[in-house]
Amino acid sequence: MRTGVIAKKVGMTRLFRDDGRHVPVTVLALENCQVVSVRTEDHDGYVAVQLGSGQAKQKNVAKPQREHFAKAEVELKMEVAEFRVSEDALLEVGSTIAASHFVSGQYVDITGPTQGKGFAGGMKRWGFGGMRATHGVSISHRALGSTGQRQDPGRVFKNKKMAGHMGDRQRTQQNLEVVRTDDERGLIFVKGSVPGSKNGWLLVRDAVKIDRHAEAPYPAGLKVAANINDPVMADTVVEDAAVIDEAAVIDAPVIDTAADGQAADGQEGNS
Repeated sequence: MRTGVIAKKVGMTRLFRDDGRHVPVTVLALENCQVVSVRTEDHDGYVAVQLGSGQAKQKNVAKPQREHFAKAEVELKMEVAEFRVSEDALLEVGSTIAASHFVSGQYVDITGPTQGKGFAGGMKRWGFGGMRATHGVSISHRALGSTGQRQDPGRVFKNKKMAGHMGDRQRTQQNLEVVRTDDERGLIFVKGSVPGSKNGWLLVRDAVKIDRHAEAPYPAGLKVAANINDPVMADTVVEDAAVIDEAAVIDAPVIDTAADGQAADGQEGNS
């Protein structure tokens, strides 16, 4: 089981497939999604990865959280969440997850708060039909009607459908297809709509009802920073440089040394 990611809902647009059909998609952005802490079976009793995303201002972060981020050597985060993972899927603290963590054609589950609608009446909130338009009904056309009983039990039962706060509930939408990913800009394009408003934070996980895509990286798709001080990265950089030099030699223009020699002899004779 892999870790999920914390993504921000940017908005909706559409993409075109190879056959010309357009697909409505929701754009999700990964804003420097990093591993802040890890939970192990020996120390915490369970295995999980704690991620943080977004950049927060120092005045908006409490001191214990600031010290927590400083210990992990990461910037202050706006959103923090934990994901249960397998023991072989633990990541190093400070690792940054890339959009290539998901691949095209993969299905994901997205969790987040739905859009808040404020205080709503029974007709909008629950779809009640309302009362009659006439025949004695004057000012109660959208009223709920009776909500209780007689003297016994003499109260309104819990969970009765009435007017109240609508929306802003945590919901999970399952089996959403990943149409495309943009690793350079950190964008994930998901087919259809997802919970929440624009600029809201969402949790994106592998679908639990569908097997993970065969090409999805395990344990995670990470951003690799070129660090010359790291011997492994240094070897990689050297190999890449050698390849570039080889290509430069192959693509270099051919110089006619014989013609250059004749030109030089002609110049000496004239002098």
